[in-house]
Parts: sequence; structure tokens; C-alpha cells
Amino acid sequence: MDVKILMKQAQMMQKKMEEAKAELAKKEIKVSSGGGMIEVVINGQQEIKEIKIEPEVIEAKEKEMLEDLILAAVNEAIRQSKELVTEEMSKLTGGISVPGLF
Repeated sequence: MDVKILMKQAQMMQKKMEEAKAELAKKEIKVSSGGGMIEVVINGQQEIKEIKIEPEVIEAKEKEMLEDLILAAVNEAIRQSKELVTEEMSKLTGGISVPGLF
């Protein structure tokens, strides 16, 4: 195979990856815990964009429960965001797993 063709294909793939990264930054996932008492919004780059807390869970005696709900929502948001990245990258690579791609 010609090295010039290989380099051109690599450059095209890199450009597509950069475009995919930009698109992932725009996509948001909304996750809730505690029956909607805590809501977390995360983008496709695992950046937490927003956390909403219903007023009724903000009580000093419920501190531990509130912490657990926030932790659960954030972890689920990260998990779903990573899943989104995997799906988008799979489209880009034709389903081939490329270690260290993202």
C-alpha cells in the first residue's frame, strides 16, 4: 500500500475524530436519582454541566442521603456519557475497537 494514501487516510480519520469530539461536546445526557430529586446533566466529554437539587432534600438531617443521591446521579451520568462516546466512535471506526482512541 502506498504510504501517501495511508497518510491521507490517517489525516482524514484524525479530522473526523476532531469533528466527532466537537459534536460530543454538544450532546448532553440528563440523569436523575432519588425519583428525580437530583438531576445531573453531562456532555459527551464527561463534563458535568448542571446539577439540580429539589428543595425538599436539602435538610441537615438528610445530608448523607443527599450525598448518596448526588454520587449515584453523577456516576450514572458518567457511565452513560462514556457509552455515548463508545457508540459515536464505533460509527467512526466501523465497529473496530481502537485502544486509546478516546
